[in-house]
Amino acid sequence: MTEIPASLYENDPTYQMAVKQLREAAQLLGLPDEIVEVLRHPERLIQVKIPVRRDNGKIEVYLGWRSQHNSALGPYKGGIRYREDVTPGEVVALSMWMTWKNSLAGIPYGGGKGGVRVNPKLLSQRELEELSRKYFAALARNVGPDVDIPAPDVYTNPQTMAWYFDEYSKIVGYNAWGVVTAKPVELGGLHARTVSTGYGTALTAREAAKRWIGGIEGKTVAIQGFGNVGQYAAKYLKEWGAIVVAVSDRSGGIYDPNGIDVEEAMKVKAETGKVTNYKKGNVKIISNEELLELDVDILIPAATENVITKANADRIKAKVISEGANGPTTPEAEEILHKKGVVIVPDILANAGGVTMSWIEWSHNRMGCWLTDEEALARLDRIMTHNFNRVFDDWQKKFSDYPMRAAAYAIAVDRVVRAMKLRGWI
Repeated sequence: MTEIPASLYENDPTYQMAVKQLREAAQLLGLPDEIVEVLRHPERLIQVKIPVRRDNGKIEVYLGWRSQHNSALGPYKGGIRYREDVTPGEVVALSMWMTWKNSLAGIPYGGGKGGVRVNPKLLSQRELEELSRKYFAALARNVGPDVDIPAPDVYTNPQTMAWYFDEYSKIVGYNAWGVVTAKPVELGGLHARTVSTGYGTALTAREAAKRWIGGIEGKTVAIQGFGNVGQYAAKYLKEWGAIVVAVSDRSGGIYDPNGIDVEEAMKVKAETGKVTNYKKGNVKIISNEELLELDVDILIPAATENVITKANADRIKAKVISEGANGPTTPEAEEILHKKGVVIVPDILANAGGVTMSWIEWSHNRMGCWLTDEEALARLDRIMTHNFNRVFDDWQKKFSDYPMRAAAYAIAVDRVVRAMKLRGWI
């Protein structure tokens, strides 16, 4: 295990974007450059070497990282991803964004993020387990229930967390239930964690609709991305009285102005892998691009980044956008939409249901498992509803000349800076 210098991440474009957003928030808050200089670097960036004996008998070496950005508000918190294009700069940027997301959510966590440079699809289950256990063992001195609490991210899942939990528990000599979250239910996880990100995205869309377009009842919704986040966002919005008229995945989209049977669409997706195999009603097949430009009240981009750009922003008709995905709207598009009077609930607010539920799970573990899933979802509803309205009110009172994202970042950065000042760090 080694700590690596700033020169290995400072030129990364993802990191530079994160620093740009930090500088913009600091400017709104009137913070001096020296505070930005403190906040733009992680407190610790760890690199580990992971030798794995492949099933063919050969040893292959992988590199992994864990960025621990800021702990002023509490233990580092953030996911671990397995991707062949992971870079130290990406991991640092993501850990910085987790600092702001956790701060904005009002939960007692700082920001962290991890990654292993590997294509997990090329590894057998045994190889994947060896990689996971060795990665977490290498980090063991720098993680823990009160230090750093990882969770799943891209191409990691509850099984990965189970391996992490077990490996760490062997090293420390006791069952450390709170060392990771989004664990299997049998190991102290909550079923509610599965639905939490989509549920939170739906909650913020619901609250934005109340404040901007007269409520959620009868409003039309289009959702790009019908994975975990998009499916549960659709499910709960329909339960609250909205009409989901379009959803899409990589295969394309389906559109029915009279509304889609969300449960049937989820079943078709699970059984066939393609939502375009849905045949009920007067459904029409559309492209992902067409879905974004439908005449709907609410749009939820829940697929990938940079899908709403200056090229299509003028054609988007929705009055509320709740960002289920990370970074689906470019800055240029956001300016266009803001001038059109569109409310964009930014990703660090809209998709914070996952990390908020992780905090609920962690608290649940630390107190001896005391919550039902219904109680956990009710708590998530209260927290995210409160957080949305706090950001919305601040935006309207102080930052209405800017998109809502500016208010969200300002609130998040300000809370971290105030904590650092109180602790005597700056």
